[in-house]
Amino acid sequence: MAEPIHPQVRIGHVHLKVADIDRSLEFYCGVLGFELVQRLGNSAAFVSAGGYHHHIGLNTWHSKGGTPPPEHSTGLYHVAILYPTRAALADALRRLIRANVRLDGASDHGVSEALYLHDPDGNGLELYRDLPEEDWPRNAAGELKMVTDPLDLQALLNEE
Repeated sequence: MAEPIHPQVRIGHVHLKVADIDRSLEFYCGVLGFELVQRLGNSAAFVSAGGYHHHIGLNTWHSKGGTPPPEHSTGLYHVAILYPTRAALADALRRLIRANVRLDGASDHGVSEALYLHDPDGNGLELYRDLPEEDWPRNAAGELKMVTDPLDLQALLNEE
């Protein structure tokens, strides 16, 4: 068996193929609240949270005016965006509601709480927050036992 990857490796930024930069910026900046870091005309834009060089690259290099891939095809299932607190995830939910963005689902996984949706180009998104590791559900052998239970959206909205 191969040696495991270094435990501090993290997944960094993601680049998404989109059909229209302006429409994507309206969603990622206008709805979700990311900040525009750089724009390259109508071909690419880079957005981030907290001043990072970019968390999400949006580009039309091979997709300008394109359509989402068919439902039963290979490709990226979703991008997961980690929120630091339950209150920050609640803010994300409020933003989605104000913008009339439809959720595809909302789950309590025992290890995290997650909102599922699609961006205007059909790219899947998971907006989530992790629960403290000491609260993660485990079986008698100590192995992780994730679940998919409904997330109480009203309780999340009540979060300050």
